[in-house]
Amino acid sequence: MSRVLLTGAVGFIGSRIADQLRERGDEVVGVDAVIPQAHGEGTVVPDDVHRLDVRDAGEWADLLDGVDVVCHQAAMVGAGVTPADLPLYAAHNDLGTAALLAAMTERGVDALVVASSMVVYGEGRYSCGEHGRQPAAVRSRAALEGGDFEVHCGECGRALAWELVPEDAPLDPRSSYAASKLAQEHYTSAWVRQARSRAIGLRYHNVYGPGMPRDTPYSGVAAIFRSQLEAGRPPQVFEDGGQVRDFVHVDDVARANLAALDAVLTRDEESWAAYNVCSGHPVPILEVARILADAADGPAPEVTGQYRPGDVRHVVASPELAAAELGFRARVTPAEGVAAFASAPLR
Repeated sequence: MSRVLLTGAVGFIGSRIADQLRERGDEVVGVDAVIPQAHGEGTVVPDDVHRLDVRDAGEWADLLDGVDVVCHQAAMVGAGVTPADLPLYAAHNDLGTAALLAAMTERGVDALVVASSMVVYGEGRYSCGEHGRQPAAVRSRAALEGGDFEVHCGECGRALAWELVPEDAPLDPRSSYAASKLAQEHYTSAWVRQARSRAIGLRYHNVYGPGMPRDTPYSGVAAIFRSQLEAGRPPQVFEDGGQVRDFVHVDDVARANLAALDAVLTRDEESWAAYNVCSGHPVPILEVARILADAADGPAPEVTGQYRPGDVRHVVASPELAAAELGFRARVTPAEGVAAFASAPLR
């Protein structure tokens, strides 16, 4: 049995991790600031969770006494609705992680699992049938305005095909949220070297499932589609709907965290590694909207052609390293999980 300090313990993912930890007999010390962007209105904070801000970790560092490992889920989430969100991402994600790492060092806690994201990759990996693997240039606003959403080969101009992204792919954040998540990884890897500690980063892909916050622009796209269907409206699909992602169920994400917590406690000092957490079943965004609409017996999705600056075309992960080194493979496929999500309770 381990004593685990869990930040973001009331959140969508954190609460599921807490449940699974307790089910197997671990002791959970929960901390959560309950910021509205992550929780929506009316969130109930359990009596055994400390309502504290991770940015103030030095003030509550005594909670780290006797802790074996920290599971850091607290974060400002979403892709960044406007540039005005930049200070929120820097404060909650960057400063919050730095403050937590400093407090851990002070109290002698040397093992950490930190939630990262697929967004650190920027665009995924691409190849041209004629010219092989190609770098992904930033899609121009003019092309997006003209309805050209593809990433093109720099040599022949053809649309590139996506490939699975491994963990050693170049990191190229293209939104404020992405920049903050990569900063969390950089702070953590630096802490590992400076404090002779151990850490694992988990790069979540599109997480969905029961308990997602509803009706907030910071929610995942699956929850946004779901809210639109509940209001009797067709899901609004941006671009042409062909952008490919990996949707991973929250129960699988919690399982990945438990596997990482077990792994990091057995590793040598000064150990840092990051892993993709994904279902291994890529799916276009339009197909996600269709699955939800069919399961809810709602109107068919509407492809709008709208786009968000900073969005990427395709990013699809390889699950193989997590399988080989953590023993983790997702159990829920998007085909079954997204359909069930159509009627699952939301926060």
